Amino acid sequence: MFTGLIQDIGTITAIKPLQQGIRLQIATGGSLDLAREKIGASICCSGCCLTVTEKTDTAFTVDVSAETLSKTNLADWTVGDHINLEPSLRLGDELGGHLVYGHVDGVAEVTDIQPDGESIRLVITPQAEFMRYIAPKGSITLDGISLTVNEVGQSNFGVNIIPHTMDQTTLKHRKPGDKVNIEIDMLARYVARVIGQSE
Repeated sequence: MFTGLIQDIGTITAIKPLQQGIRLQIATGGSLDLAREKIGASICCSGCCLTVTEKTDTAFTVDVSAETLSKTNLADWTVGDHINLEPSLRLGDELGGHLVYGHVDGVAEVTDIQPDGESIRLVITPQAEFMRYIAPKGSITLDGISLTVNEVGQSNFGVNIIPHTMDQTTLKHRKPGDKVNIEIDMLARYVARVIGQSE
């Protein structure tokens, strides 16, 4: 389990095809202390919970299944790409974002990026089936980042990115047409299910 507060930006340094999936080697940016992470630990990689299978002081290796590749943008990653990193929560850690599970629901498209005062407004178009779970002032996870939904349209929604978040995450590299991993807030999903069962 995670919070959606990014702690480091990693770099893909190697990609090895497997029989069913791929193996990624990821170098940290220096802020993620791998000495604290054991083999078998979970690290959220741009929204996707992955298991550490090997590590050094500055890099770690994860295996990505074919199922994960089919549900995320990981199949598009190339050597040199930057990704958001967050280690899993430990008992007593501050919960500053919202509960993020690292279970990516699908990919969404960045359809517009515009300045909005001191912030940057991103318009995100997800798969149509996800729109019922998205509400103004609700939580959403994009590429592992906990964000607040500003407004909701018929087929898209907007989020405002403050300068700190833009600087400390991979959102600064995003442009219209890019695909991002999206995780629906689990509370919204369960509420929708309960309402659906009671109708």
